[in-house]
Amino acid sequence: MIKKTILIAGISLILVTAACKTAALPMNTAKENTKVENKIVVYQVFTRLFGNKNTANKPWGTIEENGVGKFNDFTAKALNEIKDLGANYIWYTGVPHHALVRDYTSIGISNDDPDVVKGRAGSPYAVKDYYNVNPDLAVNPANRLVEFEALITRTHNAGLKLLIDIVPNHIARKYEGRNNPAGVTDFGTNDDVKVEYKRDNNFYYIPNSKFEVPDTAKPLNGEANPLSDGKFTEIPAKWTGNGSRMAKPDKNDWYETIKVNYGIRPDGSKDFPELPAGFDTKSVAEHFEFWQGKDVPDSWKKFKDIALFWTAKGVDGFRYDMAEMVPYEFWSYMNSAIKMKNPDAFLLAEVYNPKEYRNYIRLGKMDYLYDKVETYDKLKEVIQGKSLPDGLSDIQKGMKDIEQHMLQFLDNHDEQRLSSPEFAGSPEKGKPLMVVSTTISSAPTMIYFGQEVGEAGKENGGFGTNSRTSIFDYVGVPSHQRWMNNGKFDGGQLTDKEKALRDFYKRLLNFSNSSSALMGEFQEIQTVNRQSTVGFDPGIYVFTRWSDTQKLIVVSNFSWITTSSFELKIPTDVIGKWNLKDGDYTITDQLYRNSTIQLKVVNGEGKAQIKIAPSESFIYQL
Repeated sequence: MIKKTILIAGISLILVTAACKTAALPMNTAKENTKVENKIVVYQVFTRLFGNKNTANKPWGTIEENGVGKFNDFTAKALNEIKDLGANYIWYTGVPHHALVRDYTSIGISNDDPDVVKGRAGSPYAVKDYYNVNPDLAVNPANRLVEFEALITRTHNAGLKLLIDIVPNHIARKYEGRNNPAGVTDFGTNDDVKVEYKRDNNFYYIPNSKFEVPDTAKPLNGEANPLSDGKFTEIPAKWTGNGSRMAKPDKNDWYETIKVNYGIRPDGSKDFPELPAGFDTKSVAEHFEFWQGKDVPDSWKKFKDIALFWTAKGVDGFRYDMAEMVPYEFWSYMNSAIKMKNPDAFLLAEVYNPKEYRNYIRLGKMDYLYDKVETYDKLKEVIQGKSLPDGLSDIQKGMKDIEQHMLQFLDNHDEQRLSSPEFAGSPEKGKPLMVVSTTISSAPTMIYFGQEVGEAGKENGGFGTNSRTSIFDYVGVPSHQRWMNNGKFDGGQLTDKEKALRDFYKRLLNFSNSSSALMGEFQEIQTVNRQSTVGFDPGIYVFTRWSDTQKLIVVSNFSWITTSSFELKIPTDVIGKWNLKDGDYTITDQLYRNSTIQLKVVNGEGKAQIKIAPSESFIYQL
């Protein structure tokens, strides 16, 4: 139950926090220009797990023991089902060839050292070769790029666009570009390794040192491996991916990766041309023109070439890992180049510092950033009984000028599963979070495969931890596998509850990407109801969305115990904006269409009798 005493005690703290955030983020009330006309839905898949039918889930299991999914598992049927769920884009996570512990020497790939690989299957964010794809994902690993190109075609044929990862801040400790196009040199090939920093070095160095493996648990759970000896040759040692300057990183550092140098000196100053004042209002074309003829660091050129290589193959956009660890001037340089090749490219960045949001959107020319530290974190607090939902309104007000750029999600490969005990606790308790997350802004909505059938991430893959579906191990994803039904992709093994949950997601997502109101205005009506509405319980959250042609009232109950009954107030300013005259209006829920009630407008104020069950939501349309 959402405890009223805990929630009310936290109200003052919430309001102070919201005020501080607003003060730290000067607003430009004019919205950014956008060509997007409908809500976008992104369906994220962890590519090697999606098609895996094996249910053994042995900790630290091999491919033979635990299985692995392939590009070919994304059949036309699978892709059409994802499209029918409401998705517009599919993000294939973990496609670029990354370090892993498996012998592919027969096709010219060197073995990776388990001492600098996380797990057996390896982290998708320790890329080993940007010009090819993970050999694990191919039926014929020697033909892996052709198999991925076929997947690009199937994806487009299903009416979906696709994203892959680019991880510009760091690469695998043992990067080997065996598939570089003509004229492309490997990272570090021309570096001056005698100095810590030089602008055109691709890495930062620790002169007169040698890399030492951190004090970690034994790789592969202690299993014997010829390369697993507690040593890895790297002379001189390089800075680690998260910025550690120690020759022997800590076990909690990103020790499997090395940090890429973008022309940021060790003291933090910039060693490259900076964007002139006023470029936050300039177009992509003007940004592109600015960089023509400019002398930029070598790493900038390398990553631009990588992005354009995949763009030319038909990839429709990218998700950029830890984008805020790379200067926004670089993003201006690369993103404007991508947009000149594909003006509709979808560019999504992982940025967690709200003070930098506008820089990465306006100067870095990102289309979308994660709305993690504000909306996501607030929703997590609410469902865990740590705060009232009212602060969601303040978050939306504070981001009004950029809200269409702040992608909403509740589940992804980094986070605890929405249905896990560590987050919402059950799929049903996650439903009001999903309704609010999907309908509160005009930004895209992202879901993570298995979320729509209640996957809770309970499996112990070995290196990975419970509550998150492992990204380091070969595992199966049980709820998703029941939907997959041995490759039929028809939900044939789902429980009745799982079927009902997927139906809920399908209804919500398809409504969202056809709703004009969700691309229009937002106005909170939470405050007036919290202050004066009898029976407006702590877990209730309400707001309005509208366009010229559609008016919505969204009502959600975050309590999983309390049924609430109250007379909802629609204040006069909303009624005025909707041009409603006094009288009775029928409003119908758009999710299930089995709740139709009357909105009564008297003296310019609206009122509607609401009865809402635990974990229930309504999207009432006028």
